[in-house]
Amino acid sequence: MKINCIVIDDEPLALELLESYIKRIPYLSLKGLYHDPCNALEVIRSGKVDLVFIDIHMPDISGIEFLKSLEVLPRFVFVTAHDKFAILGFEMNAIDYLLKPVSFSRFLKASDRVLTALRQKTSFAENYIFVKTDRSSVKISFDSIYFIEGYKDYVKIYTNNGNPVLTQSTLKAIEELLPESFLRVHRSYIISVDKIVSFRNSKVYIRDRYIPVGESYSEQFQQLVIEGRLY
Repeated sequence: MKINCIVIDDEPLALELLESYIKRIPYLSLKGLYHDPCNALEVIRSGKVDLVFIDIHMPDISGIEFLKSLEVLPRFVFVTAHDKFAILGFEMNAIDYLLKPVSFSRFLKASDRVLTALRQKTSFAENYIFVKTDRSSVKISFDSIYFIEGYKDYVKIYTNNGNPVLTQSTLKAIEELLPESFLRVHRSYIISVDKIVSFRNSKVYIRDRYIPVGESYSEQFQQLVIEGRLY
């Protein structure tokens, strides 16, 4: 398994160090080094990056502010000289929080955590998940899911088994468990690509309704779903 990653840091020496570390780890594939977070927006939004190593204190926008500005949050590891934001970092679901100067052994440990998480997603996301409802845990086959709709701390999972399943969770948490045949197309929707019937005007038709494709998700939708299949 290859993990495509980028590094965002305004310090040239920090970029150089992490680049050297990444080149020593066989399963990491470096896709870019960025002094300015805004220059990394395009590659992050493309959906081709699995992991972002990012500094917190940068001149124009902090790493925290930058990540909060994204509608689709990538997997990320903070690499910083300041430990006071560690709790906030983990509240934002950072995979790890590395303090500068970062040793290679500590960097390797953080990278292994990412690899483990991705492997678990691959192994568990083959056939089904269990979701908690008011009275029980319900087994849901991935093949049965049409789309998933988010309502703050709740989600509705629409399947071929009748009424949608309502569970107390977030789209982000559910998304982590889904295989690659599912795609986030809106801040409130995840769809099964296999269940798309048609699309038009930034909407996809699935089952019996049109689901919006958000502006910040449209490029990824075009690249992963439409390009190469449009005649």
